[in-house]
Amino acid sequence: MILVTGAGGMIGSHLIDRLFCLAGKGNVIASYYKPTIDMKEIEGKATFVETDVRYFENLYTLVERYKPQFIYHLAAQSFPAISWEKPQETLETNVIGTANLFEAIKLIRAKEPYDPIVIVACSSAAYGYVNEREVPISESHALLPLHPYGVSKAAQDLLTYQYWATYGIKGIRARIFNTTGPRKTGDVCADLTLRAVRIEKGYTPPILQVGNRESRRAILDVRDLISALILLAQKGTPGEAYNISAQKAYAVCEIIDIIKKESSISFDVRTDTTLLRLKDEPIILGDSSKLVSATGWRPKYDLAVTIKDMLQYWRQNHLDVRPM
Repeated sequence: MILVTGAGGMIGSHLIDRLFCLAGKGNVIASYYKPTIDMKEIEGKATFVETDVRYFENLYTLVERYKPQFIYHLAAQSFPAISWEKPQETLETNVIGTANLFEAIKLIRAKEPYDPIVIVACSSAAYGYVNEREVPISESHALLPLHPYGVSKAAQDLLTYQYWATYGIKGIRARIFNTTGPRKTGDVCADLTLRAVRIEKGYTPPILQVGNRESRRAILDVRDLISALILLAQKGTPGEAYNISAQKAYAVCEIIDIIKKESSISFDVRTDTTLLRLKDEPIILGDSSKLVSATGWRPKYDLAVTIKDMLQYWRQNHLDVRPM
């Protein structure tokens, strides 16, 4: 039995897609709360249970009932910008929610044999600002987050290690770097592809508004991330942290060039100063060699393929392309 928390998020939904193919609906339990995707897109692919991870009893009841042997803990408030507005909710969901999961496992283990593998979706945001000379970032880099979301992810990361070191609960820390794909919202690829499709449909003038065009990001296709998470469940070492990052960093202007090639119409590009950040890392790129060594994982999807699929998603499957 497999449990996925946070199945209503972009990554969770793609994990459900993959697990449905690998294990079938009857072997996958999916918890969700305030989904950020259209749940109809994964309907019928798992047994769905609405669960707010901030409340211990909810998680205890879920885990005690199904006793999953593999748990993918993805439930989170995942937007750094929202974490500034709602730091308490972010910390409660990401930190208390993670503690609730491990406490549930601990209590069940105290009364009966139970030894699940727990893959915890940590984040590169826990590293904070990294000087360009220190890139690619390794797992040994200090955790010095710069916003409440990053703080919550650093705490989640350390809790996973603590429950392994203290209680022997087999938590594995997956430090996820920039990841995108269909159903994603709120990142540079999602925002730019959505704006491009709005232009294609005539909802906005043929002007693509952008922020910093020079910042570089290693952007992983969500399908490659899902492969990494599944491999970690099979081959990862409990207590360890593994970076999951694309191997090449793209400047925003390169992403725009890909969109231009894949778009059905031409458009101009203009800088919108409201989209510029006060402090923006010049490059974010993780060293995934530890993951590769442990599991044999290699990314398969080129960013151009990812962008093409995201454009098609906005064109065909989503109502957000209509006028705002």
